[in-house]
Amino acid sequence: MAVITYLEAIRQALFEEMGRDERVFVIGEDVGAYGGAFKVTEGLLDKFGEQRVIDTPISEQAIVGSAIGASYMGMRPVCEIQFIDFIACCFDMLTNFAATSRYRNGAGVPIVVRGPSGGGVGGGPFHSLNPESFFLNTPGLKMVEPSTAYDAKGLLKAAIRDDDPVLYFEHKFLYRRIKDDVPDTDYVVPLGKADVKRAGTDLSIVTFGAMVHTALDAATALAAEGVQAEVLDLRSLAPLDTEAILASVAKTSRVLLLYEARRTGGIGGELAAIIAEDAFEYLDAPILRIASVDAPVPYAPPLEAAFLPSVEQVVAGAKRLVGY
Repeated sequence: MAVITYLEAIRQALFEEMGRDERVFVIGEDVGAYGGAFKVTEGLLDKFGEQRVIDTPISEQAIVGSAIGASYMGMRPVCEIQFIDFIACCFDMLTNFAATSRYRNGAGVPIVVRGPSGGGVGGGPFHSLNPESFFLNTPGLKMVEPSTAYDAKGLLKAAIRDDDPVLYFEHKFLYRRIKDDVPDTDYVVPLGKADVKRAGTDLSIVTFGAMVHTALDAATALAAEGVQAEVLDLRSLAPLDTEAILASVAKTSRVLLLYEARRTGGIGGELAAIIAEDAFEYLDAPILRIASVDAPVPYAPPLEAAFLPSVEQVVAGAKRLVGY
């Protein structure tokens, strides 16, 4: 075991998977000599050469389109989108082509499209997106967003080995802020499996990505006041681990849904529907959603702090649920 950062865990997964399987290659803008915008791919070019670490023009359509073609020829590409906001440029490639490929002609598209998502770094409206809701309505795409270094490495390795397209969202706020123990031995974190990051009995906080740490901080504050909150990290957004979600709600009878994307049309609406349909009889209070404001992401740090969900909001919401 070694204590490494979230970013180092992602890089380690790329090194190990490229070393394990010669079909795996990385493609994207500045992934080679520059080492990626955040240095995630640093060192890959020296190790594997320009045939497997491919710098591209500034064209997300070209990156993903080339990767889909390469996957049809037996390769397993890992695409880097420099900021996940620009995944919008290849939306058609992903939703109308990659996602439907297995249904249309029986051919899987084993590509991973990864990139930095989320706010909290003063990136403003073009560099702070949380795009999961764009793709939730697209059967055939898998989606993950890790919250820890351990999960970041294990989920990326699982995504690369998967035979269908996986969107891998890595929260840039966590890159160098989060460190934890990561095994030196090979392991994967299965897609579609949630994880209880903190056990509790009074309410469930269902979340993922950077908001897991907001939830854990809130749970610590709540515990000081005698409220035991369970923090369930979804890890995979498609497929959702509905069994784990319902089990947590059945255990606590109260649920707070926490996500960083804007509230309207976000994943919280789908989670609320699942709970209302399949676990209504367990609920002792209304379902509460806490998310970002329905507005463009502000540049100014004070405005961005007001825009994003906070520990204080989660604590106040949890108290309201418990006292209901």
